[in-house]
Amino acid sequence: EVQLVESGGGLVQPGGFLTLSCPSSGFPSSSYYMGWVRQAPGKALEWVSSIYIGGGGTYYADSVQGRFTISKDNAKNTLYLQMNSLKPEDTGVYYCAADPNRWVTTTPDYWGHGTQVTVSS
Repeated sequence: EVQLVESGGGLVQPGGFLTLSCPSSGFPSSSYYMGWVRQAPGKALEWVSSIYIGGGGTYYADSVQGRFTISKDNAKNTLYLQMNSLKPEDTGVYYCAADPNRWVTTTPDYWGHGTQVTVSS
């Protein structure tokens, strides 16, 4: 059974930074896709970033390009999202997600429980 558990959310001032972590387990192969999806209050799910585990390759939404960095520590089986220069519009629940066969967007096969990020002064 695939398990994803996010952590690292919190309250930060505009311009600040946070790092989200997502330890994972249960994948049947060493090649799969992971990513981050967020949901602002009262809004639809928004894809943030994706990475291919086992071959590299990363993608970012235009809204976070240049400010966020997705990475994976294979030794620790942990996915990260480094978020810099945070803006109030980055506020929302951030979900770690995974899919065995396709790039993560807003309909992946596996989801974490989410971690709240609030950017406010």
